[in-house]
Amino acid sequence: ADILSCSAVSREINFSSKEMMEGFKLEQRIFYQGMCIEEWFFKFGFVIPGSTNSWQQIIEAAGESEMMDPEDLSGEITIETSFYDGDYFIAKCLVRVYYV
Repeated sequence: ADILSCSAVSREINFSSKEMMEGFKLEQRIFYQGMCIEEWFFKFGFVIPGSTNSWQQIIEAAGESEMMDPEDLSGEITIETSFYDGDYFIAKCLVRVYYV
């Protein structure tokens, strides 16, 4: 729950690909009680075959008055991340978040 009091957080995605990808991208949606409250779209572009890559993002928090209580969020937030090469769907990751 302490992460919600930070003014910014950093995250990093590491990925490897055996094959070339022309238009690697991901779509991320944040759901609260099943309703989409945020959407992010990221384009990585060309991925070299046999490569390992990383991508880092810094997310700035909303103002303190706009933040929700961790007790209200815990277990009610899901993060859905879908990976694509152009329009070709590769995989989806679903995570339910619990704040402790």
